[in-house]
Amino acid sequence: MILVTGGTGLIGAHLLLHLLQSEDAVRAIYRNEDSIKKTKAFFALNDQPHLFLKIEWVKADLIDVPALELAFKDIDYVYHCAALVSFEPKDEMLLRKTNIEGTANIVNLCIAFKIKKLCYVSSIAALGETIAKDKIVTEKTDWNPELYHGDYAITKYGAEMEVWRGTQEDLDVVIVNPGIVFGRGFGYEGSGAFFQKVKKDFPFYTTGIAGIVSATDVVKAMHLLMCSDIKNERFSLVSDNITYQELINHIADLLHKKHPSIKVSKSSSILAWKLDSFVSLVTRKKRSFTRSIAQASHSKYIYDCSKIENTISFEFEHYQSFLPPLAAYHLL
Repeated sequence: MILVTGGTGLIGAHLLLHLLQSEDAVRAIYRNEDSIKKTKAFFALNDQPHLFLKIEWVKADLIDVPALELAFKDIDYVYHCAALVSFEPKDEMLLRKTNIEGTANIVNLCIAFKIKKLCYVSSIAALGETIAKDKIVTEKTDWNPELYHGDYAITKYGAEMEVWRGTQEDLDVVIVNPGIVFGRGFGYEGSGAFFQKVKKDFPFYTTGIAGIVSATDVVKAMHLLMCSDIKNERFSLVSDNITYQELINHIADLLHKKHPSIKVSKSSSILAWKLDSFVSLVTRKKRSFTRSIAQASHSKYIYDCSKIENTISFEFEHYQSFLPPLAAYHLL
């Protein structure tokens, strides 16, 4: 039997749909009933409501070990997709508890229950950095602790360390590091924010480079890796390295909107996140533009994904193919 954590999120929901088209027994973890509604709606959107009924749901939290133990009963394979994604500095402790401690709990239970293989969904944020900002990043690029990293990146890196610890105790694992994941079914959450900004005629753009990939490709790669003999390896998942300007312009064309016309410099971004920090401090409102977001919007890193392409002959779907259907979804 297969266990999926984070089955109510974008990647988890896409994974459940993919698995249920070929697997009979799939169990998924959820935190509250409202979150399941999103996954149910996603299955209906894909005309597969009958497959949703095959999911065995178990209520559990990543830091609730007794509940997780119940979820692990009779499980052979685990896909760990659950994580907290936040760039809000105030969420530092919650990020650490969910992403690092929660992953440690999953790893410990995989070892205790003698799980055959674990697939962990990390992020390109947990990959290393080159000295020159315009150089290529691979799975072997070293993480530089001297550089600034946002809390999210730090906790995903820390979670990977917990997964690698599991390999020292005879747990077979594969790690995937996807870029910005695009997939339909979750409105303006996550990457859907790009569509929301374009629809509202957001006038700003940067020339930083975005590593993007479709949710369909992410889950397909995960399943192929889990079904293979490959173990104790990590794989970057990015179909396209394109500038944020190119990405937003393409979405604008699909939505029949104007291209953003105001280029934002690095110095302007620094002023913007500092001002946003001050406003948040005074008003107690959630941050909308943080240092880590500003840094990412100007990053020039290029992500090389030839490893998975060569290892399992994987072919990515490029953004010209997967963004048009998403634009049609956001036009509904």
